[in-house]
Amino acid sequence: MTNTSTWKQLPRIVSLGEGVLSEMVPIAKELRLPGDPLIITTKTPKMVAGSEIVGDFEERGCSPKMVVVKSEGMKEVEGVIRELKKDDFGFVIGVGGGKPIDIAKIASVELHKEFISVPTVASHDGIASSRASIPDEGVQHSITAKPPIAIVADTKVIVGSPWKLTSAGCADIISNFTAVKDWKLAKLQGETEYSEYAAALSEMTAEMLIQNVDLILKKSEKSIFIVMKALVSSGVAMSIAGSSHPASGGEHLFSHQLNRVAEGERLHGHQVGVGTILTEYLHSGESGGWRKIKDTLKKLECPTTAKELGVTRENVIKALSTAHEIRDRHTILGKGIGEKNAEIVAEKTGVI
Repeated sequence: MTNTSTWKQLPRIVSLGEGVLSEMVPIAKELRLPGDPLIITTKTPKMVAGSEIVGDFEERGCSPKMVVVKSEGMKEVEGVIRELKKDDFGFVIGVGGGKPIDIAKIASVELHKEFISVPTVASHDGIASSRASIPDEGVQHSITAKPPIAIVADTKVIVGSPWKLTSAGCADIISNFTAVKDWKLAKLQGETEYSEYAAALSEMTAEMLIQNVDLILKKSEKSIFIVMKALVSSGVAMSIAGSSHPASGGEHLFSHQLNRVAEGERLHGHQVGVGTILTEYLHSGESGGWRKIKDTLKKLECPTTAKELGVTRENVIKALSTAHEIRDRHTILGKGIGEKNAEIVAEKTGVI
């Protein structure tokens, strides 16, 4: 008889709500995490949450250390690993957005330490996932890690972040629709394992967000609570699947390629949102669901055109026609759709 069982690690504690940052020390104690924490953060998250966490641990007689990272490449990861080795910290806490959380995630895996995720913005679903996205020499790498043992998301902190970050997180969740469609295509090609449960959770998360758009647009702590629940669910779906398939398909390839071909910086979620419009058109045609996706993104004040995104017509065509080159993953983009078809899709959807 074939043994088909697999181990899936999921967060053991998810603390989400107003003022939960103060629960950090009791949570670490509940999880019986050994030693002192190494806190990885960036400049703004340090001010809104990191310093408070350090103070709470110090009051309990601990000796935490905080590392403020400035970039998100492999050099930063290696630097954090050196800090962990030097003073033999017991566990890692990532405080902030994608940069410090992904760095903390990878460092904890490398040194077999547990990791707590403390998001201060609602901009991406990596806060709960088993994947980390790290750039290296201009290429974005999706690295297998493990999910956090706990997530502490204080809505009072997150609601103070710029709305554009939250809207980017919403767009990232909405992209689950096309990501799962691409995953099903890959399954049909026999290229990957497929989890019905993870796929259903991913799709349900995106659908629930769309159903709650009016509540989210109030931009209150309740809004943040809804978005954060969705981001955690999306991350858990990836952990269950053991891959990024439930939340990353052709729309993410488009976003990564856009980073290569277009100058300037844009929010990942916003790029993915535009990619979702384009890839949904490829999946379902002119009468498909891309209009609903585009209308929802507009409501959420996300960019839906090249101009709003801050890129050129040529950038969009180039990124869409060459996105398949990013990684070997079967999506609706196949082996490439060509510049002419990319132009047609972008024009039909009003992206250009």
